[in-house]
Amino acid sequence: MSAKFKFFLIVVFSIFATAATGMYISVHQLSTVSSISNGQVQQSAAATQAKVIVENPERTNYKSIPLDSINSTLQGSDPADLALNAFEDMESKRIPRKVEVFYPEPNQAMVTITQKNQAKDSVGAIKYRVELTTFGRSLLVSSPRVWQIVWAGVKSEE
Repeated sequence: MSAKFKFFLIVVFSIFATAATGMYISVHQLSTVSSISNGQVQQSAAATQAKVIVENPERTNYKSIPLDSINSTLQGSDPADLALNAFEDMESKRIPRKVEVFYPEPNQAMVTITQKNQAKDSVGAIKYRVELTTFGRSLLVSSPRVWQIVWAGVKSEE
């Protein structure tokens, strides 16, 4: 075989491999489209999935926390770390917390953080609930999922 023919075959196979990989990713991965228009960020897939999360009766017991009031990042690879960072402050680092992660669906995570109230005159606890959904994967298919916080709430327990 001549060098030109080998080069031609390599180019043709590369094109087919790229097309097949693109089809695989589009079929097996949630497509997320982020566009910026007039200064507003629109995240269609994340917003759609936020509506798809099944309304749990337990969610009604929590007071909703606006996501724009959270000072930490809303996206990352570990749901528990994202939830802990969302409610992290200097005082809460000294208070023991119980963190539970539940995956109702492969693309959904619910994190519950229970924090005992340290005040001597109170007996209850503060409970945070964070709902996350997958935002896709980072660079490669074998990379860990990227999670995004879509809802957060807090309640006091007696």
